[in-house]
Amino acid sequence: MNDTTSGLLTIAVLGLLLALLWAPFGDHMARVVTGTRHARLERGLYRLLGVDPEAQQSARSYATSVLAFSAVGIALLVAILMGQQHLPFSRGLPGMPWDMALNTAVSFVTNTNWQSYAGESTLGFTAQMAGLAVQNFLSAAVGICVAVALVRGFLASRSGTVGNFWVDLVRVTGRVLLPVAVVGAVLLLTQGVVQSFADQTITTVTGGSQVVPGGPVAGQEAIKQLGTNGGGFFNANSAHPFENPTPFSNLLQILMLLLVPVCLTRTFGTMIGSRRQGLTVLGAMAALFTASLAVAAWAETTGQGVAARAAGAAMEGKETQFGAWGSILYSTATTSTSTGAVNASHDSLTPAGGGAALVNMMLGEVSPGGVGSGLYGMLVMAVVTVFVAGLMVGRTPELLGKKIGRPEITWVALTTLITPAIVLIGVGVAIALPSTRDALGNTGVHGFSEVVYAFTSAANNNGSAFGGITVTSTFFQLALATAMLLGRFGSIVLVLALAGSLARQRPVPTTAGTLSTQTVLFGSLLVGVVLLVTGLTYLPSLALGPVAEALTNGALS
Repeated sequence: MNDTTSGLLTIAVLGLLLALLWAPFGDHMARVVTGTRHARLERGLYRLLGVDPEAQQSARSYATSVLAFSAVGIALLVAILMGQQHLPFSRGLPGMPWDMALNTAVSFVTNTNWQSYAGESTLGFTAQMAGLAVQNFLSAAVGICVAVALVRGFLASRSGTVGNFWVDLVRVTGRVLLPVAVVGAVLLLTQGVVQSFADQTITTVTGGSQVVPGGPVAGQEAIKQLGTNGGGFFNANSAHPFENPTPFSNLLQILMLLLVPVCLTRTFGTMIGSRRQGLTVLGAMAALFTASLAVAAWAETTGQGVAARAAGAAMEGKETQFGAWGSILYSTATTSTSTGAVNASHDSLTPAGGGAALVNMMLGEVSPGGVGSGLYGMLVMAVVTVFVAGLMVGRTPELLGKKIGRPEITWVALTTLITPAIVLIGVGVAIALPSTRDALGNTGVHGFSEVVYAFTSAANNNGSAFGGITVTSTFFQLALATAMLLGRFGSIVLVLALAGSLARQRPVPTTAGTLSTQTVLFGSLLVGVVLLVTGLTYLPSLALGPVAEALTNGALS
């Protein structure tokens, strides 16, 4: 079986598995976030936190809880990373410098998992497990909570409340993420992903021996993918044989990173009582994902130019056991979600292939996006779509029974603009600094693309990187940490403000003039709006980076 046939078969199997899991897992998540009964352990946690599980929060109170919880998480994680030499199982490693510790803490709490260090040589086991792995669960849960709060905003009738953050957090973590991560970890163990405190001695291809650090990898790998986190235990991430040893583990990891974002569309449809609405959102996400995958496949297998085609495709920077197609599918999935894990070097992708990965993040990661963030990002785009459609026909726009007036469109506009502003301002400042040239692994347009990719990845909370750029300087540590903070929590605050504005409205009845938002036509309009907003915002930076490089290298010939 050649690489193309194997790749297409893998894509078909992945699609089939997602289709089979979509309804049962999506409905399970809906039951988790709408149920009224609390387990005994959950009630104990509520008492410990001083939380009344029956109380409802306004959007402002919900946002305050998210910010306070995340701030405490950052502070605790900074303390763990800087003081890890005093913790058990530190492997004799020193604490992180303050700027790297702050960058890493912000990265994991914002679900970005950008790494400016090599995990196996920088962090001990306790810092990995008690610090990073814990935030892998909690940051993912926060994203789902915010998405659910926005959906409740559409459902509420003049109540102004969007749920209880602490109840949502406990339930999503304990009933959704933890059980599935355990199953995923066991499956990864069967494929050879390590879960040990002992180092491993391996025989090299030349017959020598090499000691490779072991560690509790399988457990962290499972939630890394399921929570669309992406931070690797090893510096090579999912290209490392201890993290991703087989083609089956590669498929399993892609399935896990797509599972929650895809199935949340079913959760959305179930919660609002219209599963066709969920299918429409899923269809828009799938159309964007499929188009990106097709571009990446063309670029990496046939579109690299005459010399590369003669050599049989661009395999530099890719693992031979996964081949071009396994790397293409992984890079598309990881940048279409907010995962950021990699099984190949994105810096080695062709100009068009790297550009496709970059565009996936610039879309706002809504195809299907991160856990929670993908759904609320696409719902924000749906509000923009009905607003534009309403202007075209001269009607007050409505979505799911709620009018989209000036307050709502203000929050939506700010949500749409905040991330591009962070990216473009960050890139402009970095390019203007002479020290940035020394940090780049490449000159010219590819070097420019490295900077654009770094800030796009940080602000969109993805975490993957064009590996050629070095970001260990204090400027990059703090600049990227700022981008991650504003990109994550700026968007969350604005989305919750939108949820509160919707929750204070009384639903309006559907009439003959109401735009149907559960049709193929609306799904097509939604895709068009996402592409239009992205194009108008990022086209100049793309033209100066991947497009210019592709034209220079003759890759589009």
